[in-house]
Amino acid sequence: MASWAALSPSIVEYFEGEDFYRCGYCKNESGSLSRGMWAHSLTAQDYQDLIDRGWRRSGKYVYKPVMNQTCCPQYTIRCRPLQFQPSKSHKKVLKKMLKFLAKGDVSRGSCEDEPMDSTVEDAVAGDFALINKLDIHCDLKTLRDDLKESLESEEKKGGNPKKEESTELIQSQHIEEKLGSGEPSQSVKVQTVPKPGKGADLTKPPCRKAKEIRKERKRLKLMQQSPAGELQGLQAQGELPSLIPPKSKSNQTKSLEDFIFEPLPEDASHKLEVRVVRSSPPSSQFKATFQESYQIYKRYQMIVHKDPPDKPTVSQFTRFLCSSPLEAENPPDGPDCGYGSFHQQYWLDGKIIAVGVIDILPHCVSSVYLYYDPDYSFLSLGVYSALREIAFTKQLHEKASQLSYYYMGFYIHSCPKMKYKGQYRPSDLLCPETYVWVPIEQCLPLLENSKYCRFNQDPEAVDEGRSKDPDRLQVFYKKAIMPYGVYKKRQRDPSEEATVLQYARLVGQRCAESMLLFRS
Repeated sequence: MASWAALSPSIVEYFEGEDFYRCGYCKNESGSLSRGMWAHSLTAQDYQDLIDRGWRRSGKYVYKPVMNQTCCPQYTIRCRPLQFQPSKSHKKVLKKMLKFLAKGDVSRGSCEDEPMDSTVEDAVAGDFALINKLDIHCDLKTLRDDLKESLESEEKKGGNPKKEESTELIQSQHIEEKLGSGEPSQSVKVQTVPKPGKGADLTKPPCRKAKEIRKERKRLKLMQQSPAGELQGLQAQGELPSLIPPKSKSNQTKSLEDFIFEPLPEDASHKLEVRVVRSSPPSSQFKATFQESYQIYKRYQMIVHKDPPDKPTVSQFTRFLCSSPLEAENPPDGPDCGYGSFHQQYWLDGKIIAVGVIDILPHCVSSVYLYYDPDYSFLSLGVYSALREIAFTKQLHEKASQLSYYYMGFYIHSCPKMKYKGQYRPSDLLCPETYVWVPIEQCLPLLENSKYCRFNQDPEAVDEGRSKDPDRLQVFYKKAIMPYGVYKKRQRDPSEEATVLQYARLVGQRCAESMLLFRS
């Protein structure tokens, strides 16, 4: 029999949920609406497919906003690290870190710090209340044992299944077939021209700074004052006089890695080290640093997000930022660290000052959350960690060529606090109707006019990954795996079909066939 690791498919428990609840972004008491499911386990590929359809996890809870009804539509955003160039403000943050490490310089001016998301529970507070009420914290070991027993019994039956419903029960090898690889949705280019006064006009050249215009005027004035012969000589050579020495080529082409890994002097004031440790299942390094990491999280929540002292408990920290449904996977064509959930720890002079919670998936690094020691907020650790995660994605790409995107969670145009994610370019937003990626420059003018938008402007385009055959959806029911076509014959509850079909529509055909929908 094949190893259990090869037979461990995703197991999810879906809840319809029709109630509006308090929004963590605009604070509307009954404006937020999403669908959710408890993920007992998830393969890396299944979660990749889910986030490419607008889903996102918080701990083991996976949720998807109802985009055309929720008060603050949340669009999945991804950056393209292979083409990324740091902006002027990004370079300021990187240089500030270098100065601090080299000389101990502390710049406590304007802080450009922005974590990759708001508070841990903000976006899904209402859904967690639903989870608690339903009491769905099933014993995963029991589920696994039931599933293993089901698979083993099917294997023993061999080629002699009963003629009735048992002939339609799925065989173990079919599960492995459904866990095959898949590519992210392809990008589409949408040509849009903004209305007057609504966003930048992409058909015109970018605005020039006043300083550049003044320099150009001085150059022209100098040309006019030059002797005629000298001017003619300059024109013939194709050169123009300049008042400032030209920048060196190295400065003009300095990459993100050049800034991050710039050598420090031998007598540097500080030493920064970044370690990636697996958080689920917890590695020995993760266990050894758990208490130190938790204490930083607690201070961060209390000082930055004003949580009362009794709110950021060890249980809450574990549930939201340490527990993960993702299985640890180490495929031969994947990165050396494998796929799954990790904590990226920032060690300064032998102590942790920040932790980035990330998922490493077949096609991306997905940012989950960031927390840091508030004493070091002057280092703009939110921006700095995002830039480090972009560089980390590029590093993983060298070993796993298909891993080439950095997912930043949700972009919320209607929430000023969350719009900063659009500053990491080039980036794309996910169309909420056709699930194709559209460059953010083409989406922003549309979002200025309406907070909910279909970014794909092709009226004929449809969701190519939609559920086309619900009967092939896989159900795990009473220790048996079966297609939905078999399961529905056993059910007498008329509301059951509506719930299952809604689930199939939201997760798409591929996930509906590869994941097991647990029904009790």
